[in-house]
Amino acid sequence: MTKISTRSLPDLLIQIGIILALIAALFLVFFFIYLPFTTNHGQTITVPDVTNLSLDEMENLLDDRDLRYEVSDCTFVAGARPLTIVQQYPRPNSKVKDGRKIYVTITRRVAPMVAMPQLVNLTFRSAELNLRSLGLELGEQKYVPDVAKNAVLHQLYNGKEIVAGTPVPKGAKIDLEIGDGLGSTMFEVPNVVGLPLDEAEAAIRGSNLKIGTKISVSDPEKEVGTVVRQQPEARPGERIRVGETMDLWVVGPIESDQ
Repeated sequence: MTKISTRSLPDLLIQIGIILALIAALFLVFFFIYLPFTTNHGQTITVPDVTNLSLDEMENLLDDRDLRYEVSDCTFVAGARPLTIVQQYPRPNSKVKDGRKIYVTITRRVAPMVAMPQLVNLTFRSAELNLRSLGLELGEQKYVPDVAKNAVLHQLYNGKEIVAGTPVPKGAKIDLEIGDGLGSTMFEVPNVVGLPLDEAEAAIRGSNLKIGTKISVSDPEKEVGTVVRQQPEARPGERIRVGETMDLWVVGPIESDQ
């Protein structure tokens, strides 16, 4: 006997509709109830500004807001306290989930060393740019009589002349002696022969001249440390220009200026 199906087209459509309704209901429950519940949807935390804080201060601030941190980089900033926050990501006032990690850049404990550049004979402007490019700071600028206007004549660190290539800490202040362009003034050569070396040097510097080479000589009739010759000589009519150098011949050993 042949069995006749009692399932009509309307019944089939009703069953399909029920299945689609169940799928839609599951979709809505998953995206609008389950996901928001598990991800704290709509619950955000405002990222605080931690720049210029110490590590301890930052830790306390982030702990209160259920945030974490990670040091992503260390850098040196002249004048800044060691282990201080100088950069952060995300930025202050950003909205994040609780437990979010904040990436920070902190300052180093010890300044890195850099090689002292050669600034002598450069213009003042070029010397200043060289210092800044290496993270060094411009210290005092002293103008002295010299024909080379605005040219660097000497570079000094902690009051002493420093040779190019010498390691110095980043952020160090470098003092400069610079020519003022007044070296065209001419005057009679001062006579320092017969003076002790220290008095001769003081007289030379007092005349706005530079001390050149100091040569050790033997002279049993003269006291050790006495200047027995100078170049240029102090002859009648002999003139010298401001900023020029004077060489000295001195009895006995000569101590280095370095």
